[in-house]
Order: sequence, then C-alpha cells, then structure tokens
Amino acid sequence: MYLTLGAGQHNPVPARDKDNQRLLILIRDSYSLSGGVYGYRRVHGDLNEIGEVCGKNRVDRIMQLNRIKAVHGYKAPRRIAGRPSVVAPNRVQRQFTVVRANQVWVTDITYIRTWQGWLYLAVVIDLFARNVVGWSMKPTLSRELALDALMMAVWRRKPDGEVIVHSDQGSQYGSDDWQRFCRANNLDLAPSMSRRGNCQDNAVTESFFSSLKKEVSVQREPY
Repeated sequence: MYLTLGAGQHNPVPARDKDNQRLLILIRDSYSLSGGVYGYRRVHGDLNEIGEVCGKNRVDRIMQLNRIKAVHGYKAPRRIAGRPSVVAPNRVQRQFTVVRANQVWVTDITYIRTWQGWLYLAVVIDLFARNVVGWSMKPTLSRELALDALMMAVWRRKPDGEVIVHSDQGSQYGSDDWQRFCRANNLDLAPSMSRRGNCQDNAVTESFFSSLKKEVSVQREPY
C-alpha cells in the first residue's frame, strides 16, 4: 500500500542522507583543523578516533561530492643523510615496557613544516614514564641536532647506571661524536639501533611525533 501525500507535504529525507550530512560536519572539522592537508584516509582515521564507525570509501565519496581535497605540493626534506659509521645491535627488540627510570631512552628525528620552512626536531624519551627528557631543534639536519638532545637528557637526568639509548640507523646516531659521547664522562650509555627501514622498532617515538603533529594541526600551523 502506498501513502498519498497531501498538499504541502514533502518526501522525508532518507536516514542515510541525514547520516551523511552529520558525517560531513565532522569531516569538515577534521579537514579544517589539519590546515587543509588531510586526505580521506587521515580524515577517516580522525573519525575512528572519536568513535565514528564508517568506511574509508564512504568518507572518500562524501569528500569528493563536496569538493573537499587535500592540499599537496609540499615536498618533505630528506630524512636520512648518509649511513652510520657504526651500527649497534638492537638491544631493545620492541620491549618497550621497563621497570625503572633511566633504563632505556629512545631517540629519533622528525621534521615539522612551519611558516618559515622546515624545522628538524630531535627528542629523547624515557620509556619508563614515556616523557621527553631531551630535545633539540634546528633548521638543518646535522649531527649536532641529535647530540644536543642527548646532552640535554644527560644533563637533566644525570643517570648513575647503564642507560640503553635506542635509535634508528641514521648517520647522526652512528657518528664518531655520538659514539664518543656515549662512552665519555663516566656515563655508561649503551647504543642500540633499530633494523634499517623498520619504524616499528622505534614505535614509541613514532607515536609521539604523530601526536605532536596532530596538536600542531589543531593550532592551524603547517607541518
């Protein structure tokens, strides 16, 4: 049986269309907070984080229909300059749970896009409390960038026992200066390195950098 609509009545909006309109508001919020650099995959990730259950294809379709496109054209700088002169064994082996402070520090470098250009950031994180104990920022990727972050960590923490310092195989972490510092000043810093090309071996710093860049995007700063 069909219902005949009287004068002044309209066809109701389908529930799916209503839900798409609701999702569109959330999609626009995510896209706007990213500074216009998020594509549908990263927008979909934001929706998942706030508990929205929807498919990537649906997000892609809604963005296309509403002409919401990621801004491209920013070429990321080179991440690794050269190869390390020394490669240390992987002492961590993805065991990111420790029982005391200053047992294992993890360190890495990322780049952040600012209004003035690229900025390189090196951090040292203590796995015990997952807090940053040393950092350094420079406009160029240099050996001093990583070493300055480690120096700050040592100065702030003044460890009195062995500390495993885990990094990737970037040339900054295999330099002679880095190795000498790890052996100097009566500090028992034991270098540890991830396998080449395996970011999961240093997942804690990767997670920190991801969160940091999301916070930067909330402030509408480029990265």
